[in-house]
Amino acid sequence: MSSKLMLRASAATIALLAAGNAFAADLPAKAAPPVIVEEHCKAALSTPSYGPTIKAPTDNNCWASPIGDLYLGGALSGYAYSFQSAQFAYAAPTPGTDPERTSRLDFSNAMLWIQKADGPFQFFVAAGLYSIPGLGLPVYQSWDQNSLLFGPVPAAYGKYQINEEWSVQGGRMFTNIGSELPFTFQNINISRGLLFGQENIINQGAQVNYSSGPLSASVAVTDGFYSGELNWVTGAITYKLDDSNTIGVNGGTHFNNFNSATRGFGFQFATPLALQNSSIVSANYTYANGPWTVTPYIQYTAVDSNAGLGLIGAETFGASILAAYNFTDNFSLGGRFEYITQSGNRNDPFGRTNVLYGPGSEAFSYTITPTFTYGRYFLRGEYAHVDLASFQRGTAFAGGGVLGLGFGRFGNKSGQDRYLIETGFTF
Repeated sequence: MSSKLMLRASAATIALLAAGNAFAADLPAKAAPPVIVEEHCKAALSTPSYGPTIKAPTDNNCWASPIGDLYLGGALSGYAYSFQSAQFAYAAPTPGTDPERTSRLDFSNAMLWIQKADGPFQFFVAAGLYSIPGLGLPVYQSWDQNSLLFGPVPAAYGKYQINEEWSVQGGRMFTNIGSELPFTFQNINISRGLLFGQENIINQGAQVNYSSGPLSASVAVTDGFYSGELNWVTGAITYKLDDSNTIGVNGGTHFNNFNSATRGFGFQFATPLALQNSSIVSANYTYANGPWTVTPYIQYTAVDSNAGLGLIGAETFGASILAAYNFTDNFSLGGRFEYITQSGNRNDPFGRTNVLYGPGSEAFSYTITPTFTYGRYFLRGEYAHVDLASFQRGTAFAGGGVLGLGFGRFGNKSGQDRYLIETGFTF
């Protein structure tokens, strides 16, 4: 090949290579695969539940672990009552002591909880000291309440989320029953109400949950009033009418008899004989809009007649209204009014099993609780009054006699006042 032809071939090759490079430069570069950033600690926490005055913390204590995101929370608070009129005649659960004196200053909550709130497998565990003060009842120390109620671990259960609608859980769980919650920081008021005294609080068992749109429902087989034997079935249904209005029905009943009287008084503190062998149903409505939250509800209970257990039978009917108004982000006012009555006649004390203040008794209460919050800190005071009617009065005197079922050292007083203050923080 001549030198001229070789030069022409080389020039053509160079031109083609240059053109190819130009075409490649004109094409868009291949996109890099997207970088997927996994978001942690974004679960919406619904446990424990909070009320409208002491609100759940907005920032969660969360960290990633090999089993998923874990959330840590807690409540540390103390309370005192400077005065309670018509103190009680009896001092159980610690004979020889005065519960009214030893409980003037105490922890209301010294609790921690940890939970896994997303993914197929979830769990919740709460541990520590707690006090559950109830109106019309003696106030025992938190240490005594822990020993006699649910121990230092009041809640511990696992949950499996089958899909977006269905889940199952089991262990030591919060009850399906009632409109007030167990621990003080969860509620509008410091003290639990009279109707709350007819309800169980913590159950051991298994539960199925369903939630779709505005409808939520749960059914559980449990041990009722913490008996340790699966002999209760409970359920709850709530339906959200709109953003402001919700209705619900909840209740439960026993399907086997249980004789807690053979276990001693300490066992019966959490598992009363009559209530363990009872049934309960409650209907509620909640209005929550702007600064207002209002929850009226009604409740009915029935105790079976059972000669083998020494139960003659009894019924109660009660109605209550809980309300809170938030004046600002930091100050709110809560209140509760309630009424409850028991079947029977006070002139026939053996005609019905006592589950209130004797057969035929009635009780009214009202409670006012102003609350100040700043971030996670809260401070609140409370005044509560209880009035009794048609209760069994005693014939007690200094040297003997029969104690009544009302208030006071001899059980003959019809009214009781309580002043409380509570302060602490949640996280």
